[in-house]
Order: sequence, then structure tokens, then C-alpha cells
Amino acid sequence: MLYDITRTISSALRVWPGDTPFTLTHVMRLADGDSVNLTTFTTTAHLGTHADAYYHYEADGAHPAAMPLDAYIGKARVVTVSKGDGPLFPADFDHVDLTGAERLLIHSPVSDLPDDQWPETFPYLSVELIAWLAGLGIRLIGLDSPSVDAFTSTDLPCHHALNRHKIVNIETLQLRGVPDGQYELVALPLKLAGACGSPVRAVLRPQAEY
Repeated sequence: MLYDITRTISSALRVWPGDTPFTLTHVMRLADGDSVNLTTFTTTAHLGTHADAYYHYEADGAHPAAMPLDAYIGKARVVTVSKGDGPLFPADFDHVDLTGAERLLIHSPVSDLPDDQWPETFPYLSVELIAWLAGLGIRLIGLDSPSVDAFTSTDLPCHHALNRHKIVNIETLQLRGVPDGQYELVALPLKLAGACGSPVRAVLRPQAEY
């Protein structure tokens, strides 16, 4: 069994305000007598469920092609939090033992929103939480929120903290209907040179199945 935890990419999918939405055009069509259907699309690197590259917020940071692939594959823990807005702290995870988790996927009320609705509020990380998770050996943090920092943040303390601790992140997951527990995560970024992020196809397999 697989859980697809990826937002569906279409023109209805909301992107960060001011960023480039997804548009798709046909260059060739079978219906027009062409030999194939051929499409071209234009969009942001941070479309839907995506992995930030360190270059997104560090001038000398790695591009998607150079991000550590092994961080995006392996044991993961899905944990639900009730907080729908504001920073998350270690105390928000008092209800779960994260020892040995390696990858943490945070399920919040944002997963209940449809693809065409932008979250007016959302939970995000804190520098304290990132340091605590790094101490537990967490290598990847995934959220259903559109950012690890507050919507209004310009200095992006949590993004920079992730880089300091060499943790990778995934944003805009879709965790609706996924029970809390242990899984295998596969969510590889594309091998993009020069880009600041990459969409991913993120899937979970219950740990008991491998």
C-alpha cells in the first residue's frame, strides 16, 4: 500500500502569492492530426509539494542536483499537531517519541484544504524546534504548510537554521487521511542545476511492508 502525499499539479493549484502559477499549453495534438500530444508547462520551482534547495536562501547553497538524495528516502514518522497557526516548538511533540525517526512529517489542519485554496494561517517551524530535532538525528522535516517560516518573514531564520544543521525540508505535503505512524518515505527532487527548489512526488509506504 502506498499513500500519495503530493498535491496535484494543475492550473488550480495555488502557489505562493506573487510566484509563477502552473500553466500548460499544447504544442502538438493528436486531435489536430499531429503524431503525438506534446505539452509545454511554465511554473515556479516551488510548485505544490516541493523540496527547497539550500540555494533558495543561501548564496553559495546547493542546487537541487547537488542536494543529498539519501535524505529524501527512508524511515519517516508522521505526527499530527493541533496547532493551525504560529511556530511549532518541542513541546508540541510531547505526545510522541521521535527517537530514531530520521525524518519527520508534520500533519496539521492545512492538509484539509483543497489545492485551489491558499492557507490564510499555517503552522511553521521554530529555530528551537529545528535544533531539538537535529539533536535527535532528524535529517528531513516535511510540512503540509507552504513554508518553514512565517508568511511575513524576510530574514527566514528557520530556513537558515535548517542549512546550519544540514537538514533538508519539504513543503506543501498533503497528509489528509494518513494515520500517524512509521513509514518509508520516497520524495526525490529533480536533478536540476541552477534552480532554487524542485517539485517532488512524495509517497509513503507503511513500515511494516518493507
